[in-house]
Amino acid sequence: MSRRRQIYEGKAKILYEGPEPGTLIQYFKDDATAFNAQKRGTINGKGVINNRISEFVFTRLSHIGVPTHFIRRLNMREQLIRQVEIVPLEVIVRNVAAGSLTKRLGIDEGETLPHTLLEYCYKDDGLGDPLVSEEEIACFNWASHEEMQDISSMAIRINDFLCGMFSAINIRLVDFKLEFGRLWDGDYSRLILADEISPDGCRLWDMTTGEKLDKDRFRRDLGGEEDAYREVARRLGLLSENDSGPGEVLDLAHHRGRLRGTKPKKS
Repeated sequence: MSRRRQIYEGKAKILYEGPEPGTLIQYFKDDATAFNAQKRGTINGKGVINNRISEFVFTRLSHIGVPTHFIRRLNMREQLIRQVEIVPLEVIVRNVAAGSLTKRLGIDEGETLPHTLLEYCYKDDGLGDPLVSEEEIACFNWASHEEMQDISSMAIRINDFLCGMFSAINIRLVDFKLEFGRLWDGDYSRLILADEISPDGCRLWDMTTGEKLDKDRFRRDLGGEEDAYREVARRLGLLSENDSGPGEVLDLAHHRGRLRGTKPKKS
């Protein structure tokens, strides 16, 4: 196997040079970080699960006309993607109060917002990815007015689709993070969805029990991160009830106690 040239390494993924011009290979790691990488750890099998979930979500988004960087999954941890120029913004889509919003505005966690809220953060780990306004985005030319219109309309459309998709499997989509990139064709570019959509960047709560099925289990030291990620994959139909190997799902009926921090009851 020839040695691949690494292009970039982030907190959760590594990007390698792709087999064809304009492509990259995106490798999903098991590394977990929180609070702008102040907390670090590992969630066993996370990269495998996130690769499958992100493939599933991006494929279905493309079916409803949302352009994405995803081309195809290569193996358990890698996917082939289009190379884009990342817009230096994280787009936070919020349906329910949680995380930094509750701390910043004193809102109770779990309160349904009057309408979907879009927030923008400047992508800079050294600054802690600060919240920025659309005026600041325009002032520093991080994205044009037309690009911001495309970003907001795509974010709302993605949110509508994902809310329905997760609701159908009894999961409440609380909030999630999006990133977009510019795909260039000569002097012209168009925006497409980039990065990933997985439990790493989404808050996902069981609609019946309220159990957290996302990286908040790692952030808050709740335990059961592996089971939670696998449960999301199982409900999406990506892994079967009986799969229990590396990167495969465990049946939550036998592991719900671990998610809650208690021992499962004997049947």
